[in-house]
Amino acid sequence: CGIQQLMLSCGSCSMPPYFQMSQLCMFCDVKLSSCSGTGTCMSNCTITSICMDSNEVCVSIWRKNETDFSIETLCHDPSTSLYGVMLDDYNSSTCVMKEKNTTSGMAHICSCTDVDECNDQLLFTPVVDPTPDDPLVSVILVSLLPLLVMGVVVAGMFYWHRAYRRRVSQEWESSMKKRKPKAGGLDCSDACAIMMDDDGSDSSSTHANHLNHNTEPLPIELDMLVGKGRFAQVYKAKLKQTTSDQFETVAVKIFPYEEYASWKNEKDIFSDADLRHENILHFLTAEERKVEKQYWLITAFHHRGNLQEHLTRHVISWEELQVLGLCLAQGVAHLHSDRLLCGRPKVAIVHRDLKSSNILVKNDLTLCLCDFGLGLRLDSNLSVDDLANSGQVGTARYMAPEVLEARLNLENIESFKQTDIYSMALVLWEMTSRCEAVGEVKDYEPAYGAKVREHPCVESMKDSVLRDRGRPEIPDTWLRHQGVAVICATITECWDHDPEARLTAHCVSERLSELEDEMDKLSSRSSSAEKIPAELKIPMEVGIPGEEVKISQIQDVPAADCSVSDEK
Repeated sequence: CGIQQLMLSCGSCSMPPYFQMSQLCMFCDVKLSSCSGTGTCMSNCTITSICMDSNEVCVSIWRKNETDFSIETLCHDPSTSLYGVMLDDYNSSTCVMKEKNTTSGMAHICSCTDVDECNDQLLFTPVVDPTPDDPLVSVILVSLLPLLVMGVVVAGMFYWHRAYRRRVSQEWESSMKKRKPKAGGLDCSDACAIMMDDDGSDSSSTHANHLNHNTEPLPIELDMLVGKGRFAQVYKAKLKQTTSDQFETVAVKIFPYEEYASWKNEKDIFSDADLRHENILHFLTAEERKVEKQYWLITAFHHRGNLQEHLTRHVISWEELQVLGLCLAQGVAHLHSDRLLCGRPKVAIVHRDLKSSNILVKNDLTLCLCDFGLGLRLDSNLSVDDLANSGQVGTARYMAPEVLEARLNLENIESFKQTDIYSMALVLWEMTSRCEAVGEVKDYEPAYGAKVREHPCVESMKDSVLRDRGRPEIPDTWLRHQGVAVICATITECWDHDPEARLTAHCVSERLSELEDEMDKLSSRSSSAEKIPAELKIPMEVGIPGEEVKISQIQDVPAADCSVSDEK
C-alpha cells in the first residue's frame, strides 16, 4: 500500500531510466477451487503481489484431486523449473492452461506476462470427446463403410473391364495392319538387342537362351501332350513363379536320352542370340533332367497350334494370306541371312524340314518357325566332308528334287538354302489353297494331296517330282485375283526344278511386302462405287514344270527386282 501511495503521489514524477517495474501477479497458496477444468474460469485469489525479480512471470497451477479441484497462483522465474517443469508459454498476455507432468502428478499450468494479474483468468483448451454424442451415427457409419468400399471396388472393376475390352477391340480391328511385319524383318535396334520379350507370345518368361545351369530344375509342371514327332514329344506346361502362386504357360519339348544328338543340335541353334526374331519361336532355356533321363527344351507356348492345324480348321482371308505369307518369308530370310540389318555378321542357318506342321500360329495371327532338330548352321569352318555327312534329311513330301536324288552342290552353301525355298513354296501353296480369294475353297490338303500316300517315302516322291516333274495344281480360278496371281507366280519361281533359278527368301519377302503396299494403294484409290475388280483376265504365260498355266498379268504391282543369289 505504501508503494501504491508513493506511486500516486509521484504520478507526475518521471521514472529513472534504470528503474524497471516488476510484474504484478495474483499470489495465493494452494486453495480449493470451483473451476472444473473446462472453458474459462477465475482463480478467485484475493492477494496481489509484485514479483521480487523483474524476470519473474505470473503462473497459475490447476490440479484435479480425487474429490475436488485446487488452484495455486504465484510468481516464478521461467529460467528455472517449477515442480520439474520448464515454462514455455510465458510471453503470452493470457494464461492458457496446458497439461503437464509435474513432480506432484499431472496438473494444468499456464504462465503469462505484460498484463497485471494476467494469471487470474484461466483459459482451458477444449477437449474433443472421441465418442459421438449420438451412438446411432457411429453405428450407421460403420455399417455403410463396407458398402462404400464394395462400391469403389465394383466401379474400379467396371472401369478396368471397359478399358480392357476397348483396348482388345482396337487391337483386334487393327491387328491386320499394325501387326503386319516389315519386309526387312527386325530393324537394327531390334536385331542387335538381346532377349527382348516377344509380344506375340503367350509366355513372357525372361530366361536366357542358354542351358539351365541351376542346381535345381525349373519348377515346371507338365499339363498335357500337344504334339509328337520322330525325336521328341511336346507338352503344354506351367512354369511356376518362386515368389507367388502364379505361373506362366510354356511349351516343353522332351527328348529321350537316346536322342541326345537331336536335342543338342536344336539347343545349339536356339542358343545363338542372333537367331532372335519375331518369326522364330521364342526359346527360353534347355535342361538335362537326369532323374527322368530326359532332355528338355523350354519355349514359348502358342495355343493356336501349328499352321497345318490352323489351315485345317479355318478358311483364311486375302489379308490373312498376305500376313501369313510375309511372316513365313521373313522367318526363312532371317534364318538364311549371314548378316544382321545393323551390319553385324551372323551365321546363316538352314531349317531342312520346313513344312506347315513345323510353323506355329501366334496369338496375333502371325507365324513363327519351330523345330530345328534337323537345322544346320552354315559355319564358314564347315568342310565339304562335314556337309556331305549331313545326310538326306527332312520330310519326303517337302524334299526338293536335288535332295530326293542326293545331288546337292556341296561346294556352294547356297544350295542348302535353295532346298528350304522349295519347301517354303509348298507351304505357300497350302496357304493359298485355303484362301477365300481363290474362289471355291476345298478342304485342306498338304502339298501333292492325293497324288501320293499320306506318309510318302522318298522313292514315291521321286516318281512324282523327278520322273513326272509334277507340282501341286494351281487352278485357273486362283489366277483371277490380282494379288493371288502374284503369289502363284512367286510360288512357281520358288519350286523351280533348277535350284539356281529359285528366288531367295529375301526376294520373296520384298515381293510380298511390295504386293501388300500396292494392294493398299489400290484399296485407298477405290471408292464405294468403284471397287477393285476381283477378276482380271489379261493373260500372261508363266512356265510351270510339266504343264502350262495362264496367269493374269499383274498391272500396277511391280515384282521385286530380285536375283536368285544373295551374293548377286
